Amino acid sequence: MSGTLLQSISRLLAAFILAALIGMWFAPRASSAPAGRPSTSAEQLLYDAVNRERASLGLEQLQWDTALANAARLHTTLLAEHDALSHRFTGEADLQTRLRTAGASFRLVAENVAEAPDIESLHIAWMNSPPHRANILDPQVNSIGIAIERRGQQYFATQDFSAAVVQMSWEEQERQVARLLQANGLGVVANPEEARKSCDLNRGFYTTQPVSVSRFETSDLSRLPAELARLAASGRFRRAAVGACEVPVATPFARFRLAVILYQ
Repeated sequence: MSGTLLQSISRLLAAFILAALIGMWFAPRASSAPAGRPSTSAEQLLYDAVNRERASLGLEQLQWDTALANAARLHTTLLAEHDALSHRFTGEADLQTRLRTAGASFRLVAENVAEAPDIESLHIAWMNSPPHRANILDPQVNSIGIAIERRGQQYFATQDFSAAVVQMSWEEQERQVARLLQANGLGVVANPEEARKSCDLNRGFYTTQPVSVSRFETSDLSRLPAELARLAASGRFRRAAVGACEVPVATPFARFRLAVILYQ
């Protein structure tokens, strides 16, 4: 068997032995994916293939995310230039930073890379690799971006996945938490200033003495933290004030910081 043939077989096998990269955090399920669609027929083919696989299992269809696709395109160019599969090349930022820089907002991210002699084989390779199949069929993700580049007789491809998070202003965060508190029978004070000061400074100067102050960081504003939920449902409190503030430590994952003041 010739060396050229052996090299081709080795490269094809490498497409089936792919490394997966996953980063996790917690946040709302709602998607903030920028509107868009695949820019090439090859990307569309892989995008449709992913959603067919998910539909066959009753999973949520993935939305096309332009920010993810832009990040995937930059990484795919590096795959082709290096003629190698990797999730991070020398001098390249990590996956979370790359996606955040491209404009994505998320609680969880994952990435698949592959090379193959044709487009269909890229999808087959991913589906025959358990960790990459798991990324495609992950029920937690809701968004995807794909990029493909051809070099010679090989196609290089990147799939970037995320559980996208809606970007929210302080007022939107406060209204969301207020709705959760109101569902437990609490009235919510219209002026959030005292709660915002308490959130920002981890201390407060209160015009009305609170009974309890809860401060928390989360990426999931679809529910209250467990201890706050217990207090809200206890029947001990009649009113609450909600304030949001900046998260003090920067992170590529979406985070929200709030304080809730409970009054009898």
